[in-house]
Amino acid sequence: MRTPLIAGNWKMNGSLALVEAFAEAFAEARLPADVEVALMLPFPYLGAGGAAFRGGPLALGAQTLSDQPSGAFTGEVSGAMLADLGARYVLVGHSERRTLFGEDDAAVRARVEAALEHGLAPVLCLGETLEEREAERTEAVVLGQLAAVFDALPPEQRQRLAIAYEPVWAIGTGRTASPEQAQAVHAAIRARLADYDAGLAEGMRLLYGGSMKADNAAELLAQSDIDGGLVGGASLKVDDFLAICQSAG
Repeated sequence: MRTPLIAGNWKMNGSLALVEAFAEAFAEARLPADVEVALMLPFPYLGAGGAAFRGGPLALGAQTLSDQPSGAFTGEVSGAMLADLGARYVLVGHSERRTLFGEDDAAVRARVEAALEHGLAPVLCLGETLEEREAERTEAVVLGQLAAVFDALPPEQRQRLAIAYEPVWAIGTGRTASPEQAQAVHAAIRARLADYDAGLAEGMRLLYGGSMKADNAAELLAQSDIDGGLVGGASLKVDDFLAICQSAG
């Protein structure tokens, strides 16, 4: 049985007050016992999040990391630094990192390896653009991004990842893949993972990320191969994010 994971991605949003508000609300909330919840905070708020979330139900996550362990890389943040702040998860290969900051498959792979080296659990993001979907290349693109990372990892490391399918055309647009569309891609990802190892495929948590909201989460999370969500805008609203987390139980 895979433990559902609901991960909120604040992107370049938030405040210290919002960190405290989430910590207080989730400390008092009744969450399903079998659901794990994480917040991927901007770098400036990781220290506050680590302190505020300690002992509560929220796990701390970061939005990216450097592929370098240390050195003269002004503005970069290493996996060791994230671990030192108490981060458990880190997003790798988010579509905005790929499109806005030029991170290709090689860069994504290097960051996954850096995260694993420092004991972090990477959430590997995969997804196609609208043009790629309309050209019927969804599986080729998504499974190619998957293979670019998993082919390079030893078997014992592959199982430490989670995967988030985030159709680029459904991020921040208000458009959402239908439950059937999302399930079809998740099923293809799980089938590809089975080519590596049946146990890996069965145990891997696959999250849907693409305008998941309180009013569509339950239907998406009811799909057999969707094990959680990577939530964007709705993760900035305490009540909405709580409702999504409760839908996963």
